Amino acid sequence: MKELVFGHKSPDTDAVVAAKAFSYLQNQLGYDTEAVALGELNDETKFVLKHFSEPAPRIITAAKPEVDAVMLVDHNEAQQSVADLKDVQITHVVDHHRIANFETAAPLYYHAEPLGCTSTILLKLFKQHKVAVPAKLAGLMLSAIISDTLLFKSPTTTPEDEAAVKELAKIAGVDYQTYGLEMLKAGTNLASKTEQELITADAKSFEMGGKTIRINQVNTVDLDEVFAREAKLRAAIAAENKAQGYDLFLLMVTNILDSNTRLLAIGEPQKAVEKAFNAKLVDNKVDLPGVVSRKKQVVPPLQKAF
Repeated sequence: MKELVFGHKSPDTDAVVAAKAFSYLQNQLGYDTEAVALGELNDETKFVLKHFSEPAPRIITAAKPEVDAVMLVDHNEAQQSVADLKDVQITHVVDHHRIANFETAAPLYYHAEPLGCTSTILLKLFKQHKVAVPAKLAGLMLSAIISDTLLFKSPTTTPEDEAAVKELAKIAGVDYQTYGLEMLKAGTNLASKTEQELITADAKSFEMGGKTIRINQVNTVDLDEVFAREAKLRAAIAAENKAQGYDLFLLMVTNILDSNTRLLAIGEPQKAVEKAFNAKLVDNKVDLPGVVSRKKQVVPPLQKAF
């Protein structure tokens, strides 16, 4: 029975690579799987795939027309997954995020660890099953870890993530520091992006206190370049809130060079945002020095505030 393997909507590098890596591993173990994506790939991920001559995954909007069962990587929350998730059986999950809005009718394989990247977990699974990681896949996996940890600058980084990158770099024959910075910069070419693309490229939805919170993160090397488009970004976010029913939209604009974020909050309740970060919003904005991780530094304090 064929199964589809995929990461979250608005896929980032880890979501795409983890699907490919877990699909490869499962196929080696006797499953029949295909890695797919739930949306268009971002520039960073396109750079990674091109660098290692790896084809982009097929994009799907529904799973049930093709299969009866799926495997999830890099997510578990239903609102971040395929639209018809409730219509298929989930047989496997490999993730490094919180667990929320998740339940199944049947037992499943579930592996979650508080590491910086799903691909770090997957390297451990390859070793556990004594399956060798091919050189090309090793390059993809180290790219995912560098992406999720911002080349080890994110507080989500663990010693296991760093060790995994160094191990995978030897297999792939890559100078991970030089390549990593080049890769991260490839994802900051924002001039050609529309405001709609900027606010949706890496967006995830969260349910908090009965409210729907949408959080998107944009990486840059120049905050001012992004905020020169602030009026249009505000208009795009307001339109997205109205169209999708989001109560609050947070746009994190993160400078990957100095590890600081400027947050733009459109919607309500604004007080929850101020409470979460113990800071006053001025014109819907606040600077958050040292904040680079949505998963560890933004979602938890917001959840607590709500």
